[in-house]
Amino acid sequence: MKYKLGQNFLTDINTAKREVQYAEIKSDDIVLEVGPGKGILTKILAEKAKKVIAVEIDKKLVEDLRRILPDNVELLNEDILKIDLNKLSKFNKIVTNLPYQISSPFIFKILEYNFEKAILILQKEFAERLVAEPGDKAYSRLTVSVFYKAYCEMLETVPKGRFNPVPKIDSAIIEIIPRKYKPFELKDEELFYDLVKKLFSHRRKKIKTILKNKYRIESKDLPYLDYRVEKLDPKQIGLLSNELKKLLLL
Repeated sequence: MKYKLGQNFLTDINTAKREVQYAEIKSDDIVLEVGPGKGILTKILAEKAKKVIAVEIDKKLVEDLRRILPDNVELLNEDILKIDLNKLSKFNKIVTNLPYQISSPFIFKILEYNFEKAILILQKEFAERLVAEPGDKAYSRLTVSVFYKAYCEMLETVPKGRFNPVPKIDSAIIEIIPRKYKPFELKDEELFYDLVKKLFSHRRKKIKTILKNKYRIESKDLPYLDYRVEKLDPKQIGLLSNELKKLLLL
């Protein structure tokens, strides 16, 4: 067991079966799984899908998995964050009990790839950030950034006792579906993400203060100047970004 790798293995087969049901796995699907661990989810996926690409960073686990997994599982001893997803077999679904410490970078990585649906088990606190609403304590940079690219829904809570070793907090099953159409228009996506980062890094400050300190912008023409970012929905932040872009071009 390697705690530095975030290894909390799912031990409840019924939870694994529900993950596969949520993913609506069909016989022609190719599925990406990250951190297969002891293979409890991998075996169920392999029974339903055409192929499973299982990426496991732990060499010892890979050696054990090779002895028990069927032929339609492609097992890779790699770090998923270092892999070019476009060089893998073309997968259309992602089903995984994600190692917790890579949750954020992994989600941003897959949102640059074209897939149909992801079903992920994440720490509940992290999952709550994905589905938070403005004003919620969990509303964050992650919420807004992911909202622009995907629909997210929390499907169920997974009690911590269903893992070994038992983690400190519960988990949750999350569904992520990439958007076919963006929820609002942005004049500059890079500026939008930079603005989101700066606003949430100073979430207790008023927006006018952050714009003055970070962009050297003082203009009464911008919207929401006396608000704090936690009160704005993603679309409003997008509008602020577009108006800010106009001023930066002057």
